Amino acid sequence: MENPGQIFEPIDHDSVAEAVIHQIESMIVAGILKEGARLPSEREMSEILRVSRPKLRDALKYLEEQGLLHVRHGEGSFIAPLTGTALTPAFLDLYARHPEAFFDYLEYRREQEAFAARLAAERATAADKEILTDILTEMDRAREVQDSEAAQIADINFHSAIVDASSNSTLIHMMASIYDLTKRGVFYNREFLRTIDGAGRRLLAQHHAIASAIFEGDPEGAEAAARYHIDFVEQSFRIGHKRELRERVAKKRKYLARK
Repeated sequence: MENPGQIFEPIDHDSVAEAVIHQIESMIVAGILKEGARLPSEREMSEILRVSRPKLRDALKYLEEQGLLHVRHGEGSFIAPLTGTALTPAFLDLYARHPEAFFDYLEYRREQEAFAARLAAERATAADKEILTDILTEMDRAREVQDSEAAQIADINFHSAIVDASSNSTLIHMMASIYDLTKRGVFYNREFLRTIDGAGRRLLAQHHAIASAIFEGDPEGAEAAARYHIDFVEQSFRIGHKRELRERVAKKRKYLARK
């Protein structure tokens, strides 16, 4: 974890272990520490929190017993999975084979991301805005050099950063699961969008529009821009699927015409 001293605070409390537990739990609830995040080493945390290593171990042991930490010997302590697995691998495969489920996924994202954008416009801090600015710069760079993998990573990071800026802990943790599915390519195929003329350029412009509304503190504008973005994605996929269907039918006609 980079610069751990910026997120942990020194402990000045009679019940040292309880104070450590409370601080870590509070950061998990707030979405600062997300599942999979690696904590600093015992030595680093002891120095940052200004507590003895035995007291720190007591706190970490308690958090592990509560299912909030996973300790991997030789690797360190990690935040445990928090939201569970809502869909089994078999059901995810089923979803991937049925386009109608994909549109349900987009419908869900439209509502949640519009809400997140509205809150972010009201609540985003200077640090939140700096994070979004850096991600937009990466998006611009990825498009300029045609790096599709970097573009996809930046896309997910952008939407996740807006959710983080909403400062709504429930939204942060629920959407983390959705974006995990997106990262695994279960629902969202950005490469498919790239086959539609001008889609990449328009998607980038939409991301900038959402961010601009957040930077300007415009909740209505941010919400509208977020909705428009998902509407565009949905419309593009519907057009693309219809085009694929026409191409398959045309190939069959062509096959029969040669007989």
